[in-house]
Amino acid sequence: MFTPDERRALLFLAAVAACGGLVRVVRAARHGPEPPGASLVVPEIPAGNVARQAELSRRAAELARPLGPGETVDLDRAEAAEIERLPRVGKELAQRIVSERTANGPFGSLEGLGRVSGLGPATLRMFEGKVRFSGVAREAASGRREAESPPTVVGPASSARLPVCPNPPVPLNTATADQLACLPGIGPSLAARIVTFRTAHGPFREVKALQQVPGIGPARLARLLPLLSAP
Repeated sequence: MFTPDERRALLFLAAVAACGGLVRVVRAARHGPEPPGASLVVPEIPAGNVARQAELSRRAAELARPLGPGETVDLDRAEAAEIERLPRVGKELAQRIVSERTANGPFGSLEGLGRVSGLGPATLRMFEGKVRFSGVAREAASGRREAESPPTVVGPASSARLPVCPNPPVPLNTATADQLACLPGIGPSLAARIVTFRTAHGPFREVKALQQVPGIGPARLARLLPLLSAP
């Protein structure tokens, strides 16, 4: 015997099936019978394109399954649906990852992935062995170009425009964005984010609090600890 809830569920399913059959009858009366392979899976694909329907169905099933042993996702190239295969990554976070990559270039490493808002150290550690990076972060590429470029002679006029880089440890709560950008691992964009965060949330109580700034992961923080002071 079915319980009252089960009977209601069966009646609902029967009603849905009946409505679907009625829609097909009305459509057939108006437009004629549907050809074989009509758009049952993806309505926007023209009826009869069975091969395309099957390919999209196969792709959807592939993206829905979790990662297998040794399988990784390239976060410098993957689409949002593929990124969702990672543990604890939903649609919103996957889209944030893609948006950040589109706006600011490849991540290049787990450290670079820390630029994405909402990805803390624990989540980044969980991604180890499950992600790969085929691109080069803009900051890393910029640093490599600077290292490969020959030194230039700076005249008096141009030297006046260069920021004054203080000796470490640099006071984290009073340094300007230009002064912070002098430190290794901090470019102009990250320095600006630090100053913006400091303005919005108040002075940093300790240098370790920099982890709250998007883009600063454990590796970068470890490099900055001896170069900064706070409060």
